[in-house]
Parts: sequence; C-alpha cells; structure tokens
Amino acid sequence: MRSSPIPHTAPRRDARSKLWALPLLAAVLFVAGVIVWAWRSELDDAADRRATMIADALSTEAQLRGRVDVEMAHLQDLAKQIPQLPRNARALAANADVAEGLRRLWLSVTWLDANNRIVAHVPEQHPMTDTAIRETLDSAGVSAHLVQPAGADRLVVRYSAALLLRRGAPWWLTRKYDVELIDSSDQAIASVDEVPLRLDPTLHESYKVQVGGNMPGTYLELSLREVQRPFWRSLPIVLVGGFLGLMLVATALLRRQMRQISRAEDAWRTEAAWRQAMEDSALVGLRARDADGRILFVNRTFCDMVGLPAQALVGLAPPMPYWPPESLAEVMQRHKSNLAGHAPRDGYEAVWCHQDGHQLNVMVFESPLIDADGTQIGWMGSIIDITARKQLEERQRHQAEAMATQSRLTTLGEVASALAHQLNQPLTAVIGYNAGLQRMLGQDANANASLLKALKNQGEQAAEAGRIVQRIREFLTRRAPQRERCDLAAVARRAVELLQRDLQRQQIQIDWAVQPDLPPVFADPILIEQVLINLVRNAADALAAKGSGGCIQIATTLPPLPAPQQVRLAVGDDGPGLEGRSIEQLTTAFYSTKADGMGMGLAICRSIIELHHGSMAAGTSPLGGASLSFSLPVFDTALHPAHDEESTL
Repeated sequence: MRSSPIPHTAPRRDARSKLWALPLLAAVLFVAGVIVWAWRSELDDAADRRATMIADALSTEAQLRGRVDVEMAHLQDLAKQIPQLPRNARALAANADVAEGLRRLWLSVTWLDANNRIVAHVPEQHPMTDTAIRETLDSAGVSAHLVQPAGADRLVVRYSAALLLRRGAPWWLTRKYDVELIDSSDQAIASVDEVPLRLDPTLHESYKVQVGGNMPGTYLELSLREVQRPFWRSLPIVLVGGFLGLMLVATALLRRQMRQISRAEDAWRTEAAWRQAMEDSALVGLRARDADGRILFVNRTFCDMVGLPAQALVGLAPPMPYWPPESLAEVMQRHKSNLAGHAPRDGYEAVWCHQDGHQLNVMVFESPLIDADGTQIGWMGSIIDITARKQLEERQRHQAEAMATQSRLTTLGEVASALAHQLNQPLTAVIGYNAGLQRMLGQDANANASLLKALKNQGEQAAEAGRIVQRIREFLTRRAPQRERCDLAAVARRAVELLQRDLQRQQIQIDWAVQPDLPPVFADPILIEQVLINLVRNAADALAAKGSGGCIQIATTLPPLPAPQQVRLAVGDDGPGLEGRSIEQLTTAFYSTKADGMGMGLAICRSIIELHHGSMAAGTSPLGGASLSFSLPVFDTALHPAHDEESTL
C-alpha cells in the first residue's frame, strides 16, 4: 500500500490551513475598534451635553432672576408713588405702572396698611366659582409674590411663575429642553408647557439649579426632550455589526474554498510525486523540446545518459553539449529535419557523447508535444540507450569472424600437417642421397672441390628443411616447443645468413645494433629463427616495393627492470612504414598488405612469441620505416626447467 507523500510539509500546511481566519480576525479587531471609538465618543458627547445643559440652566436661571429683578424695580417705582395716591382701588388701578405690570406679568397688586389690612386690590376681587378658580389656576399655575414697602404701607404683587418661565426662557431652549420650576420635593411648580411633562429621568437626562432672588426653595430643571440612545444602538454600531455578520458569512465561504483548494493541492502533490517517481524509475530517457528545439524537460534517465544535471540542460538551445563534436553539422541537419516533422515514426539511431567523453548509441523516438488547447508546441522524445546492444552485436560479429578464421586455421593446420608429413620422406631421401654422393665423391681423389662444397651446402639446407618440417609438425600437432638456453643475437645472425643471397640480390644492407653482453634467452632457436626470417623477409619485401636497395637494422636491447627481465629484438627498415597499422591488425590471420600474401606469417610469428611468454610490438624504426619487435624471457637456471615442463600449446 502506498503511503501519503511529503509528510514533512504537514506543519506548514496546518499553519496555512488557518489563514482563512485572518480576515475574520481583522474584521473583529476593526469592529472592536469601532465600538471603543463609539463608546468613547458617547462619553465625550455626554460630557459635552452635560456641560451644555448646565450652562443653559445657569443662563436661564440668570435670565429669570433678572426678569424678577426688573419687576421688583417696577414695584419699587410704584411704591414711591403710593403716598401721593388716593387710598382706594380706583386710584391704584388707574396708575400707569399698575396697568403696565398687569399687562406684563402681574396677576394682582394688593395695597396693605401698617396693620396688614387691604387698602386696595387690583384687579377688584369678586366671588369666583369653582370653574373660574380652576381655570385661573390652570392658566396661571402657582404664583409668586413680590413685597415692597411703601412708606408705612406695603405693596404686594402676585405674578405667575409659569408666565415668568414662558417669557423668561428662550424659545430655542424650550425646543431642546423641558423647562420646569420645581420645589424641594421635585413637584412641578411651573412649566413652559400647558401641562408639565415630567419626563422619565432614566430616559431623559436632566439638570436642576436653585432659583435665587425672592423664590426660595424653587429650582429650575432642564430635561432633554430627546431620548439618548446607548451607543450600541447607534447607526455606526449597527453598520459594523452588519459588516461583522457579512464577514462571518464571507469567512465561512473562504474557509470552504480554502479546504477545496487544500484538497486540490494535496491531490496535485500526490499526482506530482507519482509522476516524479514514474519518471525517475523509467529506464527510457525522456526529453521535451519546444518548436525551436529548446529543451523544456528531461528526466533522470536522460541526465544519466548524457552525464549532465537537469539544471544544465533545461533551457538549452541547439547545438546540444551531448552532440559529438566531430559530426555537429550532420546532427544539426537531422535536428532541423526532425523539428520539421520528418523524424522516422519507428525511430532513428544516433551517437551521443557523454560528459566524460565516451560515446553511446541511442535509439530516439519522436512524437508531437500537444498542449491543453490541442496545439502542438514541440516534440517529445523517448530515448533508449542501445550501446550494450550494439556492443553485443559487435562482439557477436567478431566472434563469428574469429570462428571463421579458426575454422580456416584448423583446415590450414591440417593441410600443413599433411604437407609436412608428405615432405618429410622426400627430404629424408634427399638427405640420404646427398650423404651418399658426398661419401662417394669423398673417396675420389679427383673429385671437384666445388661440387663437394655444393653437395655439402645442399645437404645442410636439406637437413635444415627437415628440421623445419619437423618443428612445424610439432607446432601444428600442439606439442611443446624445444626451448633451451640460446643466444638471441646468434639466432638472428643464422637467420640472416639463410637470407643472405636474397638480400645481396636486392642490395639490402644489414645494420647490426646488438648490445654486447646480453643474457641468453629461453626459447626454441628453430622457431625463433623462423620468426626472424619472416620479419627480415617482410622488411626486404617492403624495401623492394619502394625500389632497389635499402637498409635493415637488427637491434637487440635489454629493457630496464622491472622483472621479469626480457631481451628485446627489433627489425627495422627505412621503407614506407606501417601507415598507422597496429600490431593487432598486422597479426590478424589472413590479413596481408601484399598482393600475393596469405596473411598467416605474422599471425604464426605472434603465436610462436606468445608461446614463449613473450610479446610483439609494432612502431617506427630509427631509420624512418617500419619496426617490428619481440621480447623473450631471459634464461634462468632456477626457473626455466619448471616452466619448460608447463609450456604447452
């Protein structure tokens, strides 16, 4: 069962999942600020309103007190006139100040003598009915009195407190406040309204101040007509409350939306993780390119193929760093053809270059890269590394060629073995006849000395041919070589001596560069002699191809240690050289640079040298031509007997 990907990002995702609450928190803080601001504003408004009410109350009380003082002044003027007036009600009523006072504020004027008996009373009193008394009280309310001495007498003026209040209070004040005069027990004495309202003090703010002058125990009370609503019932608070409600709804919607987005992100991360895992586990390299050939995407397998990270590849435009430098023009031409849509549908093979320099064979399959709108925006390539397959095919081809060569070698060995067997008897007969002729001519005193020498040489050559045939038979029948202690320089001189006649005919000089005091080698001198004959003959053939004459250098050296120590012999010439051919190519069976060659000479030479635990090499001679050399182990008395027993083909 697959586990949930990217567990280490859970804490950060939990923190991000709470972001939906930030707008709500900000809204709550904003609403709280507005409430505090409204509460503080209401406190400030209440303090200002209270101060204004106190100022209005004191101002109104001052106006009422001033108006009473004015009436008192009119009463004093009237008191000064009393001693000159007849002591009857008609004279008092005819007084202009009395008439003016009654029109202004006064309800009545009573003239009392020293014994408080009424001298006159204006207006004249008549018996009043209950209805008249009630109408008088309703219209006038509670009255107040002004008393002023007038000589031995006194004047008492009764005036209406309600009328005083209506005429003394400004009109704008009565619009704002309910203005009343109350006594010490909070009972209304007078009001600017016909009927005292007596507003609820819990709803209407009020303030009272004592009225001075001749109205002891009387207070002026102002009550706000407007009901002061609490701040939390004001319009701004209602609006921010509605705003907070809308924020709650918006936050709920935002939270649901963020949960949907979070689930979508989780699904996307899971999908991306799965996709990344599949891309990384794919054994096929993937490469996306745009219409201009610029790399858009590569997977891990592709990066491993070319040895470059994805950061170094994405965004690159042709030429690519993994294209072989020696074939950039060809690859660029094929790249343009592929971008034009001419890439083979069944793929094509290409050679790329890894960052470390080695080349790899790839199989590329191109397909159109389509976006969400259905438009082709580039090409998607699938790349398979077929280097191992190509190497396997190459090895199989070499093995087939090697098997064919081995088959031909086997056939050749069988033919050579049969030929050696067939030549052995004629050579034995030739040697026998030669020995008989030498013995017969040796007994003749007149025998031709030159003829005897020629027969002797013929016998030696026949014997040598017999030994060669015998060693070839042993070599082909996989018998052990007859290795022994031998002087490599002497073997070389004997081989050259056998070819001396041909070398003289071709006017080829032999340059001996033999290092003195060389140690003996452990080898079969006959087989080594055949190797040297082959090398010298090849050098002579090369010089013959150049023209007449030439020089062949035979050099022996003792390479420096390390062990095991070997003696090296090189055969060089001043011919045309190897022209870049390696020893591997030259010693390949049936490979020959001669028109009539079989291509077996150097192959057999290399087999003989390696049979002796030596090695062959090819290079350039100090004379400027080709140089073929071989090395043989130095003879060791303590070791080589044992080695000789183990040496088998």
